[in-house]
Parts: sequence; structure tokens; C-alpha cells
Amino acid sequence: MKTPIQFRLNGEDVAAFVEGGANLLDTLREIVGDLSVKGGCWQGTCGTCTVLIDGVPRLSCITLAETCSGSSIETAAGLRRGSELHPLQIAFMERFAAQCGYCTPGMLMAAKALLDKNPNPTRQDVIEAISGNICRCTGYEPIINAVLDAAREHARSRA
Repeated sequence: MKTPIQFRLNGEDVAAFVEGGANLLDTLREIVGDLSVKGGCWQGTCGTCTVLIDGVPRLSCITLAETCSGSSIETAAGLRRGSELHPLQIAFMERFAAQCGYCTPGMLMAAKALLDKNPNPTRQDVIEAISGNICRCTGYEPIINAVLDAAREHARSRA
């Protein structure tokens, strides 16, 4: 039996019918069409599928879609505003923090959650924030530096 759900995805209202037990990752990709969310392990261990649900980073591969009804969900597709990239996206490009790019959407969302909560993070804060996201290419240094750069740029733009 399918269950109706409604939520806000990147600021837009979405309604869908989902099978009982369907995960949010498959719902976003296959029903809603948001392909920015990637699946890696489908077991909740790699962080590739990280999205923000009501501002909190969550692993969409192990989150039941029906539990998200009434929530606000943010994905990497929603970071850009019109033609303007988010400071994190710019910093990831400038710091070469997205090598193969597979972990990038999850890393971006984990980093966004951090910066939304703490706009002036320390290096240790960044390390802790992305600790649930596995990257097999960068060695993490470019990602950490990109998040710190984005925080500094955001602080400068508000000053």
C-alpha cells in the first residue's frame, strides 16, 4: 500500500506516494527526480547520501521517506540560488575538493549544516562535521580547507 507524503524540498512543496518502507534516497531520486543525492553503501556508513532534514544532517539511505512528511529537506541541488553558487560550492571548486565527485553532495550538505549552526568553525569543528562522510580520493585536506575558506568568505560578505 502506498502512503502519501508531503514535504518541502529545497524550498518547493513536494507531494508523492511511497511504498511502505521506502527510503528517502530512492524517493528523492526515483520519484521526485533530485539526482543530486547519491547512494554509496545503502547501509548508512559512507555519508554519500547525506541530506538536511529540518536543518539536521541525515543519511537518506536509511531514513524512511514516510517519516519525512511535513519536513523541510535540503539537498545539494538546492544550494545554488539562481545562477549564484553557494560559497561552499565555490570553495570546493577552487580548492579541488571534489576529485571524483561522488562524495561531494554529502560532504557539501554536512558542511552546510555545520556552517548554518556555526559560521566560524575551527578546523576540528570541520573534521567532526564531515567525519561521517567517506572520501576515497582527496585525503580530506582539500575538503577541510574548502569548508574553512567558505566560512571565511561568508563572514567577509556579511561584514
